Amino acid sequence: MLDVDIHKSLGDFQLDASFTAAAGLTAIFGPSGAGKTTVAKILAGLETPDTGHIRIDDHILYDDNRNINVPPHKRDIGFVFQEHRLFPHYSVRGNLLYGASRNPSRDHPITFDAVTDLLGLAALLDRRPHTLSLGEKQRVAIGRALMSKPNVLIMDEPLSSLDTARKQDIMPLIKRLKGEFGLTIIYISHSLAEITQLADNLVLMDRGQVKAAGPISDLLNRLELFPYTGGDDAGSIIDAKVVGHDRGYHLSELETAGGAFFIPACHHEIGGHLRIRIRARDVALASSEPKDVSILNRFKGKVVDHRSGKSGMEELLIDVGFLLTARITRKSFEKMNLRTGSDVWTLIKSVTINTTETDVLHL
Repeated sequence: MLDVDIHKSLGDFQLDASFTAAAGLTAIFGPSGAGKTTVAKILAGLETPDTGHIRIDDHILYDDNRNINVPPHKRDIGFVFQEHRLFPHYSVRGNLLYGASRNPSRDHPITFDAVTDLLGLAALLDRRPHTLSLGEKQRVAIGRALMSKPNVLIMDEPLSSLDTARKQDIMPLIKRLKGEFGLTIIYISHSLAEITQLADNLVLMDRGQVKAAGPISDLLNRLELFPYTGGDDAGSIIDAKVVGHDRGYHLSELETAGGAFFIPACHHEIGGHLRIRIRARDVALASSEPKDVSILNRFKGKVVDHRSGKSGMEELLIDVGFLLTARITRKSFEKMNLRTGSDVWTLIKSVTINTTETDVLHL
């Protein structure tokens, strides 16, 4: 368990960050300038807070009251930077072994073979960084950080320099890290698409302050947090299982807690589990069961919460077997006479789910 309570003044900028993170992936999310990277550097010992504490279980890394400030190389924290920062004069093997040299005697399930197998690096071991693609370089950077056998792995915007295809290659690898090695991963990002697919828990930051922290599915469904969970892109995530593929119509059928859900054809195997992102703006509502409409995904539910959003919008939380958020105009909300407890039908167009980017991830 990582326990963080840190405070630092940087001119007019005040950082106040308190949260905990257990095994799994905790994303720190917020706009540029929110203080995310500053938190990451403080955790790694690259910057020093003014006051507070940082602990991993019973191991104190920083405590101003006890005058403890463990140096970076003794914190058992791996760091993957936005830019790969590989040693150009070392081969891939040399970069990985450099990471291993930081903690050579520690008993840990992370081994050279395990890392190279997980990240697909075996064929690259004798190559130098300048011969690698951006995606390959970032896989090596992740491997080097893992080879230090960390208790905590910090990843600071690790996909920001990659195109969509390379992101799709690396995101499942990041997802596997916590399962393979039981790591606590702190993932820094301003990409909502990335964090909704990867994170178990979420820390929302804005202007140096933690606005909320907790399980990602809970925070994304809190309507009052919409300004911090994506604004116009805010929405819900649902877990689903692939139950069939219709090759003729290029659709895949999923099983959810609310019933069948259809998305554009995906390549995941039948029985596989997926996480789907549904934007609140992509959800339409009807007061009665819709007939003769093109939208395949229709779920009957009940309004459990609502609030006024910006620019004449109303935001709703609806229980359809799973929790789903929706954003409609205030005019439509009043015309439909909706309120907490109202029965409503939700409609989600299949084509709003982009299976080629990061709306869908195999769990």
